Amino acid sequence: MSLSDESIAPNQTTQQDAQPGFKDTEPEQTSMQEFYQLYQKLLVITLVLTGIIFISVWIFHSLNIALNYFIGACTGVVYLKMLAKDVERLGGEKQSLSKNRFALIIIPIILASQWHQLHILPIFLGFLTYKVTLLIYMVQTAFIPET
Repeated sequence: MSLSDESIAPNQTTQQDAQPGFKDTEPEQTSMQEFYQLYQKLLVITLVLTGIIFISVWIFHSLNIALNYFIGACTGVVYLKMLAKDVERLGGEKQSLSKNRFALIIIPIILASQWHQLHILPIFLGFLTYKVTLLIYMVQTAFIPET
């Protein structure tokens, strides 16, 4: 019995050995599904926080201040949606994130400085509500293990 008598069957163990033209798209699809799930989760948390904070500010301050906060929070939600669209396009057709969404917060701040019914601080703090959402998500994932 010699070693040359045994037939050696080729096996494909690595991605490089796979036939050309057949691409494994399953990891890309699952990562996009995870992205959409994360986006939905962040959006829901932001909207819940906005409602809780809006009602709290209305109770402890005034409706005018609460509405100013609400304007900023809505701006933050739109900013979060624009950021998600940029991240979604990032791998395929774009190589970097656009910076035009920063103008979204500048417009309400300029309006608040010119119009005396609007207040800059509640609008800015409302805009930062999406950042609080990111902090909540980070603490949740760091300290609460997923089952």
